[in-house]
Amino acid sequence: MSPAGAVGEWRVIARHAGTVLVGQLAVMAFGVTDTIVAGRYAEGALAALSVGSAIFISVYVSLMGVLQALLPVWAELHGARRTAEVGRSVRQSLYLCGFTIALGMAVLLHPDALMRWTGVPAAMQDEVGRYLAVLAFGLPPALLFRLFSTLNQSLGKPQLVTWLQLASLVIKLPLSVWFCFGGAGVPALGLVGCGLATLVVNWTMLACALVLLRQAAFYRSYRFWQRIEPPDWHQLGRFLRLGGPGGLAVLVEVTSFTLMALFIARLGTAAAAAHQIASNLTAVAYMMPLSLSIATSARVSFWLGAGEPALARHSCRRGFELATAMALLIAAAMLLLRGWLAGIYSANPEVAALAAALLVVTAGYHIADVLQTMCVFVLRCYRVTVLPLLLYCALLWGVGLGGSYLLAYRGLGPWAAMQSPLAFWLMGAAALAVTAVLFMALLWRTIRVPAATR
Repeated sequence: MSPAGAVGEWRVIARHAGTVLVGQLAVMAFGVTDTIVAGRYAEGALAALSVGSAIFISVYVSLMGVLQALLPVWAELHGARRTAEVGRSVRQSLYLCGFTIALGMAVLLHPDALMRWTGVPAAMQDEVGRYLAVLAFGLPPALLFRLFSTLNQSLGKPQLVTWLQLASLVIKLPLSVWFCFGGAGVPALGLVGCGLATLVVNWTMLACALVLLRQAAFYRSYRFWQRIEPPDWHQLGRFLRLGGPGGLAVLVEVTSFTLMALFIARLGTAAAAAHQIASNLTAVAYMMPLSLSIATSARVSFWLGAGEPALARHSCRRGFELATAMALLIAAAMLLLRGWLAGIYSANPEVAALAAALLVVTAGYHIADVLQTMCVFVLRCYRVTVLPLLLYCALLWGVGLGGSYLLAYRGLGPWAAMQSPLAFWLMGAAALAVTAVLFMALLWRTIRVPAATR
């Protein structure tokens, strides 16, 4: 492809990713807001938020991964100009979405066994349970809105989603402060108040999405608003073959990250609070590779659906170039601004100092996270989902989470037990780096092999 064509592809991916990123950062600001509000309310509330958000994110993002994995399906139909089939496929996906909602609510309403297994202090469990009970009823609109978001991303039109996410932040910020600290007749609800604010915002976003889907001219040709067909088990089976391993892979990846908070909780509130700061900043940084991965995979699937595998490979390369450059910039910012960033979240010197130390490791963690995220999204475009899942299980759960637990509490090889959240970040970063290398090798092999021989 000519240099002009390369620049054009960069622009398409960057514009799509930039739009998605703005919306994702608006949603991530929910977590940043709650972390700052809870931290100012009470150190105990921040520690409880660390545990509660770890459980909720594990559930939500894993189930979201099942729905997000449908993006290549709709992007290929869009690339092949099979417009009518997109509407029918979306209606069928509602059955899958309903299943994920039921499963997620069951876990969030009954988290006691998980908290006992991971050793969450009994003093935290009641507040965490009440927080998750509120979020359980915010899960249905969150997953349905994610389906709407995935549809728009697959069609190359993420702008409406981004505008809704930005508008929701305007509602979320004052509600979290009001419900947490109380005022105007509302009692101070603490952490539960942050959950109630999220509940209100999620239902509001879904209502707006449904109105747009019904009235906006862009969606009319897809004929979404027809009577839903009976379950098409063949199509649902295809969804599960793609979304099942995809969702499980996300579950392994996310829980290898979020379960750290549950294991770290036994080290005390200062350690849990510092970890929450580091994990929150890492999650915010993750929005960049997530957005570029969504944009790149949508572009790759579009070209595959259009019967242009060479252009699909070209889009893949351009996406990786953008992601690598951004990863290096963000990692450098984490290192240089670590003290200032930690101080924003907590006025406690002990918490801020420990969080700043963790950010040194999270810089390397982020670079590895960027590369493996890009790989796994593009591999889904080529229907490669099972092997990444197996690698995730072995490396992120086995080496990362298992190894970090040993290093923190029992010692690992020549290293004595660290009794610090730093152990979890060190082992997690190492496991993620190995994962990224293996995924890049797998992707290189996949895009070089003709589809007929795979």
